[in-house]
Amino acid sequence: MRPSGQDALLEAARQEFSEQGFGSASIRAIAQRAGMSLSAMYHYYSGKQELLHAILDESLDTYFASCARALAQVGEEPADRLSAVVAATTRFRAEHLARSNILLSEERSLDPERLASYSSRHAEATNLFRHAIDAGVAAGIFLTPYPDESRRAVIAMCNAVAQWFRPDGPLSLDELVDRHVAIALTIVEYRPQRSWSAGRG
Repeated sequence: MRPSGQDALLEAARQEFSEQGFGSASIRAIAQRAGMSLSAMYHYYSGKQELLHAILDESLDTYFASCARALAQVGEEPADRLSAVVAATTRFRAEHLARSNILLSEERSLDPERLASYSSRHAEATNLFRHAIDAGVAAGIFLTPYPDESRRAVIAMCNAVAQWFRPDGPLSLDELVDRHVAIALTIVEYRPQRSWSAGRG
């Protein structure tokens, strides 16, 4: 468990970065949002870089936990695993708009050392999609001849949710999840294998 002051700082920085962008965000404004002095803030974080890295790490932790819960509810069938990752990613983007927009837009603001660490974790997120799609192609149930491009298209569709989805809009989150899963399976050209011999004399 983190101290409450640290949680308050992370939330304040998340709001500031989301509204102002990292480059324009003020460390003084972050401290004010958190209700503490600059000296108290520096007790937890050395500055904007460390705050940004902490926010990105925390956001990825939340995302990976969401995916793990979704994957734990399905077996090893590639279509089910791709569906679970698409559903979890769509929900994460819709339910964590500020986190998502910072993840998607501010990695460029990290210094080289922190960027290398973040990029490694980001690759793990990409692999959640890649492994499911590659398994489906290998099993002959995803017929797309372009698995890499299909993966990028599915990820882009899920990520875009953070830019346009609104909870009070005409489309509910459950409806959006169902549509995204259907579209993802269409993109990879899912063709379930069926046995035609059962019950035939």
